[in-house]
Amino acid sequence: MTIDTQKKAITLKNYVNGEWRTSTSVEIYDVINPATQEVIGHASYSTKEETEEAIQAAKEAFESGVWSQKTTHERSAILLAIAAKIDERAEELATLETLNNGKIKTEATYDIADAANCFRYYAGMILQPDGQTYHAPDNVQALIVKEPVGVAGLIVPWNFPLLMSVWKIAPALAAGNTIVFKPSEVTPMTAMKLFEILEEAGLPKGVANMVMGHGAIVGQTISESKHVDIVSFTGSTQVGREIMRAAAGNLKKISLELGGKSPNIIFADADFEAAVDYGLFGIFYGSGQVCSAGSRILVEETIYDAYVERFVERANQIKVGPGLDETSNMGAIVSEKQLNRILDYIEIGKNEGAKLVAGGKRLTENGLDQGFFIAPTVFADVTNDMRIVREEIFGPVVTIQKFATEQEAIRLANDSDYGLAGGVFSNDGAKALRVIKQIRAGITWVNDYHPTYVEAPWGGYKQSGIGRSLGTYGLEDFQEVKQINIRLNVEPNGWFPS
Repeated sequence: MTIDTQKKAITLKNYVNGEWRTSTSVEIYDVINPATQEVIGHASYSTKEETEEAIQAAKEAFESGVWSQKTTHERSAILLAIAAKIDERAEELATLETLNNGKIKTEATYDIADAANCFRYYAGMILQPDGQTYHAPDNVQALIVKEPVGVAGLIVPWNFPLLMSVWKIAPALAAGNTIVFKPSEVTPMTAMKLFEILEEAGLPKGVANMVMGHGAIVGQTISESKHVDIVSFTGSTQVGREIMRAAAGNLKKISLELGGKSPNIIFADADFEAAVDYGLFGIFYGSGQVCSAGSRILVEETIYDAYVERFVERANQIKVGPGLDETSNMGAIVSEKQLNRILDYIEIGKNEGAKLVAGGKRLTENGLDQGFFIAPTVFADVTNDMRIVREEIFGPVVTIQKFATEQEAIRLANDSDYGLAGGVFSNDGAKALRVIKQIRAGITWVNDYHPTYVEAPWGGYKQSGIGRSLGTYGLEDFQEVKQINIRLNVEPNGWFPS
């Protein structure tokens, strides 16, 4: 990687078999800062052949045992070295993440710290006892062991560029796999820095490979390849379906963390200000570009009007601006394409008859005209048949609707194709637990919203995906389970006559 000190634009390269390679593709694209549209990097749309070279490098490295046959202590030491180097570069990484993604730097700083902790977690986990023995019916010692899957294809989105990369890379490497990694073409900057760190930490050649480019070429090639043994993808449900079809060629394992349209249920007996505060945090954190965002707020009818009024008052106080401005509370939308998608949905909501009570427009005043900024947007008086209630918008747009009874709240919450996340706010502990247990979602909170822990599994029900990241489940995604049966009395069994 080289840096132009005048324009500060980084030239992005692929990393294959331990080498930084310039793509042979003539298709070059600009990587921009969404707060200013300033060009901060240049990258190539890599070819199918270049992707296949990366896959082959990963395959040969896995088969050689240069990584998979290292002891867990050796792998753990390298994972810890990676974590330490992330900590050393935390300021640089957080700044670069903010410049490329548009989020405020406070959010990026937390992401970088979480990334380092993820490597530490898996470095420790693989040193713990695992496997099983079982009681065989005769004189056999029976074991169950876990082994790496092989070559892991990892494809990540643009909303948490570094953290989502680490959520896949750390457990994949911890389990002993080799990897072929594709960052989002929109936000590849910190991925480059991460692979510099992997190299510096001493990963053997061919173990970690990265290819820039289009999902339709690089992602498709990874998903279809017979030499890739698992593909792990985070992104939209539509692309998840395409990956699932492509992966069927060699029946490879798949792990898919997809879309969400998550409900946040507010009961009248909840702490009112806390419910408003977490409602705001649930949707406007990350400019709403979060798969688990609480984009559907359901409020008990007796406090509905008061809640909407207070929520709108607070939403209008959110200062939107560049991520590096310390006074900004919410940053830019990641790209012009995503900006236009969100604005289209706002128009859809208006046309469907939803009541726009806050925001609903692009912000161009006070020096924001060069960036992709949208005001925090709130729709009230919505119904479940509206597109803005049913479809993932992936932006700072929230719908608020009322319910009368506990059962109606549960019915409305579960009336969705998605099942990623959900929240319940109530001071009645029994009711809160009763309701949260009936919400069809994989990640849930009571009197809270959004905290994520590396120790806990992350993933959803229904069309929100297959498999889980993080925790022990995240490691198991990248492992195969094998039974080993050892006969202790070695002698003929006499099954057939001699």
